[in-house]
Amino acid sequence: MGVQLQPQHADYARIRDAVAEAEEAGVDVVFNWDHFFPLRGDADGRHFECWTMLGAWAEATERVEIGALVSCAGYRNPELLADMARTVDHISGGRLILGIGAGWFRRDYDEYGYDFGTPGSRLATLADALPRIQARWERLNPPPTRTIPILVGGGGEKKTLRYTAEHADIWHGFGDAETIAHKSRVLDEHCADVGRDPAAIARSAGVQSAPDTVADAMLAAGVTLFTIGVGGPRYDLGLLRDWIAWRDALPPA
Repeated sequence: MGVQLQPQHADYARIRDAVAEAEEAGVDVVFNWDHFFPLRGDADGRHFECWTMLGAWAEATERVEIGALVSCAGYRNPELLADMARTVDHISGGRLILGIGAGWFRRDYDEYGYDFGTPGSRLATLADALPRIQARWERLNPPPTRTIPILVGGGGEKKTLRYTAEHADIWHGFGDAETIAHKSRVLDEHCADVGRDPAAIARSAGVQSAPDTVADAMLAAGVTLFTIGVGGPRYDLGLLRDWIAWRDALPPA
């Protein structure tokens, strides 16, 4: 079980408390996101940056994995991002997941001086970044504490899923169970093309409904990481607790 604590419309103290509450509740992964402005509610409301927050979470937590869902490949030089991820990996004692995607929110680009480009150019940036990040990890001293898992978020069947097959350990998809199942099969085909075992890539999806309405279908679609998105200022973890209870009631694998 994962939770995405969206860093919007809240003071940081409340976000930090929500991280502690989620860890105590039994969640496995705590994500934030890599945006510079709120995506919902007041467009100019309170908001905090992704990676400095992950560094703080690495110190503030003990058990959960942490990461961005997802970091934008175009906002940071890939070698710098690799070094940032390696550093948070060490601070956390080996609990970082590097979530990464091509980016899509134009306001982030425009107001912070990045070239928004086209969907194709943003995907090309992602394709360029992934091998550079992995190569930089091999050169850093000290190296990461573990092989840092890479999560690629997105559903583009020709390019994003191809890059996922080539580089990722986790694929995060969007949509209902039927959509996830279809795109998962496409990912399997890309794995076959590049000589990768499809079972080596875990399947992840966001869920915003009660487990008794969608869990069985998502499980059948191959999803093993379920993530609840929660925004400020309250960070109501009620739905997350329902999903954790569902997880804990599953028979042993």
